[in-house]
Parts: sequence; C-alpha cells; structure tokens
Amino acid sequence: MEAAVTSHKPVEPAAAARAALPEPGAEAPRRDASSDAPGEAASPGAVAAPGAVAGGARRGLWISSTYFAEGLPYAIAHKVAGEFFTAAGASLEIIGLTSLYGLPWNLKFLWSPLVDLHGSPRRWLVAVEIALVAIVLGLAAAADSGAIWLVAALFGAVAVAAATHDIAVDGFYLQALDKDAQAAFSGLRVGAYRLALLAGALLVAFAGWASFGAAFAVAAGGLALLAIGHAAGLPRPAATPGAGAAPGATGATGLRRYIEPFRVYLRQPQIASSLAFILCYRAGDALMFAMSSPLLKSLGLDTAARGNVGGVGTVVSIAGSILGGVIIKRWGLARTIFPIALVQSLAILLYVALAWARPALPWVVALVTLEQLAAGVGTAVLAVFLMRRCVDGYKSSHFAIGSALMSVSATFAGSASGYLAASAGFTAFFAIAFAASIPGVVLSRLVPRD
Repeated sequence: MEAAVTSHKPVEPAAAARAALPEPGAEAPRRDASSDAPGEAASPGAVAAPGAVAGGARRGLWISSTYFAEGLPYAIAHKVAGEFFTAAGASLEIIGLTSLYGLPWNLKFLWSPLVDLHGSPRRWLVAVEIALVAIVLGLAAAADSGAIWLVAALFGAVAVAAATHDIAVDGFYLQALDKDAQAAFSGLRVGAYRLALLAGALLVAFAGWASFGAAFAVAAGGLALLAIGHAAGLPRPAATPGAGAAPGATGATGLRRYIEPFRVYLRQPQIASSLAFILCYRAGDALMFAMSSPLLKSLGLDTAARGNVGGVGTVVSIAGSILGGVIIKRWGLARTIFPIALVQSLAILLYVALAWARPALPWVVALVTLEQLAAGVGTAVLAVFLMRRCVDGYKSSHFAIGSALMSVSATFAGSASGYLAASAGFTAFFAIAFAASIPGVVLSRLVPRD
C-alpha cells in the first residue's frame, strides 16, 4: 500500500550513522567548545557545551518541522485524494487516475533551477507553504459541496505546490547544514516525513468520523502554524556564490550547468539496466497501491476503518525500512538486492488472496500489515541503489533524477489501474500487479551492485 510508492526521497537508515563516523583507525576529530555540528565527535569524557546542545536541538526542531510540512501535502495529494474519491463513489477508472497527481514530482527537476536563480530556498519554502494553506482551505470549502471537479483541480494545485515545496525544503537543508550535519540529521528528516504520511492516514480516519471538509480545515490549520513558525524561526544561512555548482562549473553558462548533471548521470556504467530497474522496481506495487482503497471498501471497511488500517500500515512500513537498512548494512547490497526484490514481489500475492478469499477484518489487517512490512524493506534497497548512482559533485541532482524516475511507475501504472481493475475484477487485477513486478526482480540480477 502506501509505503510502496509514497516515499519519493528514500534514504538508507544506516547511511547517516556510517557517514558521521571516522574511518577505522582514524583519529577522532577535535571539537571546539562552541561547535554544535552533530558530525563532530567530542573527546572521551568531554561534556558538550550548553550552546552546542541548544544549537543541535534548534536544528532538530526546524528539520523536523520542515520535513513534516513537506510530507503532509504529499499525503493529501496521494493518500487522501484517493480516499476522497473512493468515499465519493467515483468509478475505479477515476480513482486510478488520481495517480496522475504524481506528475509534478516526476517533473519537478525541470523547474528546480528557479529556486536557486530567483530568491532563496528559505523564501520559496515559506511562500509556498502560505500558498498551500490557501489551496487546502479551498479544499475544505469545496469538499462537502459536491463540486467534484473543483476538488479534483484543487488536489492538482496541491500537487504542484507540494512538489515545488520539496525543492525548496531540500535546497534549504543543503544550504543551512554542512556535510557532516546533513548526514547526522538524515534519519530525523526521513522520520519526520514518514510521520507526516501517518498524519495523512489519520486525516482519512478523521474524515470518516467528521467530514472531509473538516479534515482539510484541520490540515490547513496545521500548515498555517508551520508557515508562521518557519517565517519567524528558520535560520537565515548566508548564500554561498556557486554553492550549487558542480566542480569545475564555476562561471559556466546556465544552460551548461543545467545539462551537465544529466550528461554525467547517463555516462555511468550499465546505465541502461540501471534506468530500467529504477523504472520497473515499483511498477507492481504502484498498480496494487492505486486500487488498495477500493478493494478494502469492497471488503466492507468504511472510510474511518481504512484510515486506521492505513495508519497501522504506515507505522509497519517505517519499521520495514529500518529493518531493510539493517539487512543491507549487515550483508551488503550485492547479496540482498535480489532476495529483497523477490520478497517485495511475492508480497503482492497477499492482495490476490485478499481479493479472492474476502476474509474477516482481522485477516485483512494481518495481510495488509505483512505486505507493508515487505514494501518497507523493499524501499531500503531502492534507496541504497539510487544513492550508489549519485556521482560526487552532482549528488543532489542525481538523486533528484533517480527519485523522479522511481515515481514514474507510480504515476503511469497507477493511472491505468482503474481501467484494468474495472475490466478484469480485483482478483485478476492484483495477479496482473504481481506479474508487473517480475521485470524488476529479473533486472535486480543485471544491475551494478557496488
């Protein structure tokens, strides 16, 4: 379900810890009393200065709040949108087409230079959050009015604004923190984002108890508080001329700076199999996720129940991502990529069983939970693979390229899902989703594993 496709910026859980540690046998770096960089190690027995602790806490607060603010609009445009149209009685075709709200995330790299060339990431971050408040308030007003096409358009506006907000948040994170701090806080960043996805599931449960209009009003209120806090409390890092440029690109024309990351990315060894793997790895999960809510509705779960099941699944998927990181750290990507890809694929058969057997609620929860655990572990493999494809000097751009390609299957496979499910029925549809996952499993044996 959700974890299978919603994490557009997956991160290896163990990567931050490894990046922050010195090489074996190396001398631990000295720590200045005034430093608050989390990546700097204190001398044995030393006590951190109060200012360092406070500085670290302040950083943790704004990192958590900005990435929660990044994840919540994503959850609205994906999870909540699908649930809204499911509850409204929309056809399977229409529900499947809500996957097209992922297009802005597929294409955001096209307008990402605007954040660097005009204004600053901080200004964009706050401005887009204010815009999101206005759009979500519009959703609150329209949701219970029966104006379905207006609601659909507003969800699209949320998606475009949220994808732009992603660019600004990531840019601010990279601008405000040095490399050690970026690594040390990456786990907190992902945790805050995943917590926002859980909040999206809770919004669905609240909508089942009250109404979608009330749920959107609550979301708008939360986003407004975040925007006010960020406008008043975010640090104001000094802009570094050329900081975003790759080595050797200082003074290059804008067009050259725009094209160079793509050229370097495409010149990597075995790039064809890598691109095919990134595109195919989530195809089966994308089909499955798009029709998961209609299936659960057909099994008798109302909106509140689906929200509760989705919340449990999100928590389990977080645990799965952590477990996947531990497994990869212990045995390495080369030994784990194929078996994990296979387990993720086989887990889709749990939905085939749900559609065929139509079991009681406890079995529904158990099977959904198992699938989410497998999907979370699978997310860790893709995260590590994407990071291994990032070349020094272009890591931000290359991760954006990889994550955009990753989300293509979620958008296009998901948009076709309603038509397939309507014509084939749920049992055959989820069998098709399983078949769509097989190319990713095969390609996992053909891609670079270093």
